[in-house]
Amino acid sequence: MSTKDAKAAADEEQSGLAGFISHLVELRNRLLKAIAVVFVLFLVLFPFRNELFTLLSDPLAAHMPEGASMIAVQVASPFFIPLKLTALTAVFIAIPYLLYQLWAFIAPGLYRHEQQLVVPLLLSSTILFYLGTMFAYFLVFPVVFGFLGGTGPEGVNFAPDINEYLSFATTLFFAFGFVFEVPVATVLLILTGIVTPEQLAEKRRYAILVAFVIGAIFTPPDVISQFMMAIPVWMLYELGIIVGRIMIRRRDAAAELRDNDDALGDDSAGATGSDDNGPDDDGSGGAAATQKIASGKPKPSMGADSAQRADGVESSTQSQADSANTQSARSSASDEDFDFDRVFEEIEAERRSLKQEHDQWREKRRQKADQALAEDLENALASPEQSSQGATNQPAKPAGTPSSAADDKPNDSQPERKD
Repeated sequence: MSTKDAKAAADEEQSGLAGFISHLVELRNRLLKAIAVVFVLFLVLFPFRNELFTLLSDPLAAHMPEGASMIAVQVASPFFIPLKLTALTAVFIAIPYLLYQLWAFIAPGLYRHEQQLVVPLLLSSTILFYLGTMFAYFLVFPVVFGFLGGTGPEGVNFAPDINEYLSFATTLFFAFGFVFEVPVATVLLILTGIVTPEQLAEKRRYAILVAFVIGAIFTPPDVISQFMMAIPVWMLYELGIIVGRIMIRRRDAAAELRDNDDALGDDSAGATGSDDNGPDDDGSGGAAATQKIASGKPKPSMGADSAQRADGVESSTQSQADSANTQSARSSASDEDFDFDRVFEEIEAERRSLKQEHDQWREKRRQKADQALAEDLENALASPEQSSQGATNQPAKPAGTPSSAADDKPNDSQPERKD
């Protein structure tokens, strides 16, 4: 029994290790494909690295004083900064393909309704991220750089470093790209049941406060840029509430329609049963009619009564078929709604409980065997000591030693035999 258990445990561990290795291999393949696409895009964009930096710096150059230009403080900055911008641009363009690789890796572990939910979320999140970066480039950058370029004191040459400018622009791009994901996060919270649209609407004032706090953190210290981030976040929050309400209504309508279909199926099945049973409540009338028609007794003639009976049997057969179809449809719907995750968790918990009980039984058995072995060993060691102690208490007489009178004296307890 223990050999079989050990073999089963070894097979289970080996299968689990094989599954883990297969997942690692799949993850490696997906990462290699993503890196390959980013590298190809980088090679394509590398000859245009200086043009890319010029395009990025156009909003700043439009608000710089006449004759002023950007500077490179470090020696290698004129080469490495455009190179860094090219790599970031390659990743930015490859975001849809990267998200597709992520989706292809996690899709086999999702149910069909989860897959139907994830695909629109991935598409909408990608589009919203691009919209956030475009909003930052075309609307926020001119306002921010116009404010920063015109607030300096006279005699100060406004000439930003290209490294600092790239860091500043990248921070704003990612900040606006991520805050534009607010509708996706809101809809996700609503669909998972964590919050309801009504609760989000009640907490609207806190959401507005959080939006202005985010605007104060990620934008320059001017009121205009702060409002340009906080107001879109607020509007996107409201958009997420509206979309969440629409999706909840659609889901409730679909559930109500499914319940109505089930109720209609139940009503049709009950009506079919009453028609088949006839006037009797227990259904004996329909069965008796069927038996009468199926019996081989001679009948008078095939009159109107017999024809009606035959029509009743045919209609009952058709009704039974419809009832069977309705029940099969309900069973298939119940199979779709069956919670496989809960069943698998219960099976896994039962398996762990049985394994724990078996391990405890094996441990008790091993302890009993060890205890019995220790007792046998103690008995084996104690028997030679007892024999040696007995020999020591009764020493043997040396040779040639005369017997004492007590030894030669007969036993008085024995009666004397008379002749």
